[in-house]
Amino acid sequence: MEQNFWRGKSIFVTGCTGLLGSWLTEALVLAEANVVGLVRDHVPQSQLYRSGTIDQIQVVRGELCDYELLERTMAEYEVEYVYHLAAQTIVGTANRAPMSTFETNIRGTYMLLEAARRNATIKGVVVSSSDKAYGDQSDLPYVEEAPLTGKHPYDVSKSCADLIAQTYAHSYKQPVVIIRCANMYGGGDLNWNRILPGTIRSVLIGERPIIRSDGSFKRDYLFVKDAVQGYLTAVSCFADAAQYGEAFNFGMGRPVEALDLVKTIIGVSDYPDLEPIILDEVENEIQDQYLCSDKARRVLGWEPTHTLEVGLVETMAWYRDFLELS
Repeated sequence: MEQNFWRGKSIFVTGCTGLLGSWLTEALVLAEANVVGLVRDHVPQSQLYRSGTIDQIQVVRGELCDYELLERTMAEYEVEYVYHLAAQTIVGTANRAPMSTFETNIRGTYMLLEAARRNATIKGVVVSSSDKAYGDQSDLPYVEEAPLTGKHPYDVSKSCADLIAQTYAHSYKQPVVIIRCANMYGGGDLNWNRILPGTIRSVLIGERPIIRSDGSFKRDYLFVKDAVQGYLTAVSCFADAAQYGEAFNFGMGRPVEALDLVKTIIGVSDYPDLEPIILDEVENEIQDQYLCSDKARRVLGWEPTHTLEVGLVETMAWYRDFLELS
């Protein structure tokens, strides 16, 4: 991709106040793109606000499922590329309130894609999926050719959104690519019930961290800045119509058990003698998940550059500052 590719281009980002959205929007602004961000809620603690990036973009306030708003935004700002990141991302929330999860993750996706299909300026849409779209399968690591077999509410919502994105690419020749990420972490994730931010907050203030599972669940953890580089690179696919509808896994390929992850965080904290509290109470979650990213390396030239330990040190520094513990 050319060094000045993004300069002056009009980019629409849904979910721009989230973990990935904040850092991706900042990277696009630094690359001199003209970014339009869809913002539903005012989240002053978001990295988008804390970094000041919110003041450097055009903000459209509203709901993802407001079709007229989506179509008007793309038309009026002459949007060229769309990053569709907005979603309900918490597994526990999906279990408790599946309807709102389905509404956002499924209906929101087809409305976004339909609005993009009807706007002639659109050159490509990058849809954010997840390793959860694969569901629970015995063949690990997941490769892109594996079936999408979600069974529980969150997993199903990601399987459906992923398939809908493929439908628009294959049925309407729409320039769409799909990114399936491993568990993402980094400064700015304010969902404290997730294992990484929750554990980091606990150890920074000297409290015993809580593990909701039995500690044996395996996940792949990807640093947000590595994910950002992958998302930026993904637009290179739009130069070749044969790539429309392609999916790419972004992960480390090195799964870590929950207990080992928590012990690693404790080990680099100021309280290395803390012992985690293991609740063993999770339901409707997949035991082990991790991805093969060979296709992304081969086609996009992408690979992560941060080890888990390096990413955790930078992430903990962000939370230390956020919690005013410096």
